[in-house]
Amino acid sequence: MRVKILRSTRNLVQQSGFKGATVSAIAEDANVATGTLYRHFPSKSALFSEIFRTATEIEVRKVAEAIENNTTVTQQLIAAVNCFSKRALTAPQLAWALIAEPVDPIVDADRLRYRQAYADIFEQLIAAGMQSGEIPNQHKSISAAALVGAMAESLVGPLSPPNKANTDKKKPLVTVKDKEALINSIARFCVQAVTGQEYSL
Repeated sequence: MRVKILRSTRNLVQQSGFKGATVSAIAEDANVATGTLYRHFPSKSALFSEIFRTATEIEVRKVAEAIENNTTVTQQLIAAVNCFSKRALTAPQLAWALIAEPVDPIVDADRLRYRQAYADIFEQLIAAGMQSGEIPNQHKSISAAALVGAMAESLVGPLSPPNKANTDKKKPLVTVKDKEALINSIARFCVQAVTGQEYSL
């Protein structure tokens, strides 16, 4: 039953964010009574926190895996940044929920921890680049945190749900061409930020 509740909650978050994952909607989707939900989770905040942690663990793992088949640090950095951006733009509602959607403070605390998990990946890449001479000496932990912040902030606008300013509901907020340009721009910025060199993708 617990797994069923988690599955329904994740599906709802993926469709309409945490805002759409109300207790009644979760219970209806999972075909359980609301009381059953609270027997497995002490609060909706605890449920959301578990959904957030599980989903973000997958994303962090995918970014870590993306660097494995690349040789130079620059190639690894590009692969990691591109993986983060592509996965976010492929599932924009879920990415918005994970990156920026206003939600319970317990999830905000989870966000900080998982931003650090991403930063750890980039810190290791920067350290390796400094050792190999590909990247100039710098404060690797600050640079890594800055990269994570830049990636997330660059995607907030494109991932944002439609608002009153978006009157044309049929027109996609981000076209395929826009996505490619955005992904390349983020990667280019990140590489230039840590190498100090212009880079063309």
